Amino acid sequence: MGPTLDLFGDDDTAQSGREMLGEQSVVLRGYALPDAAALLAGVDAVTQQAPFRNMVTPGGYTMSVALTNCGRYGWTTDAHGYRYSRNDPLSGQPWPDMPAAFDDLARRAAAEAGFPGFAPDACLVNRYEPGSRLSLHQDKDERDYGWPIVSVSLGMPAVFLFGGHERADKSQRVPLLHGDVVVWGGVDRLRFHGVMPLKDHPHPLLGSRRINFTIRRAG
Repeated sequence: MGPTLDLFGDDDTAQSGREMLGEQSVVLRGYALPDAAALLAGVDAVTQQAPFRNMVTPGGYTMSVALTNCGRYGWTTDAHGYRYSRNDPLSGQPWPDMPAAFDDLARRAAAEAGFPGFAPDACLVNRYEPGSRLSLHQDKDERDYGWPIVSVSLGMPAVFLFGGHERADKSQRVPLLHGDVVVWGGVDRLRFHGVMPLKDHPHPLLGSRRINFTIRRAG
């Protein structure tokens, strides 16, 4: 089991600091709080150009988490498989530019976690609602696993599952609050991870929503 936090309190500033999940994986508690307004404005700008949508996996499963992308590359899934593309399949246009606030936060968080020089080119933006979940998976569609994943949580609390290198390995259950940032890379880069079904505990700013974006180097 991971650390015990008050997932449902209203004080987003109550937790701070860093918690190691593995040899090269860390939760930076409250790290994104000073940038929250700029980050949420960035989400609004992105979704005006590329709205959230529920994609379908190659197996025909409609994802409960709605998603969109920004940056040079965007992650997509359909009957043909999982992949990165430069264009939004709905519009045929390039994905929106990554907001400067996203890029700046990702670079700083990566350096704080021991990965200096991170230059992201892709950001997957997820919208969770009550009941939404993300099954255990590995991020394996990027070309170079030498760069970390930077994951930012905003809005409703969630329980992040952080497992091992095999799907059957036991997962840590890690509470994530508004403003928390998780970074994993190096020997931990291909660990399985997911999110437990969200309970409806509305956040003062975002109500019954959790916005999570994971920033990567895909190309």
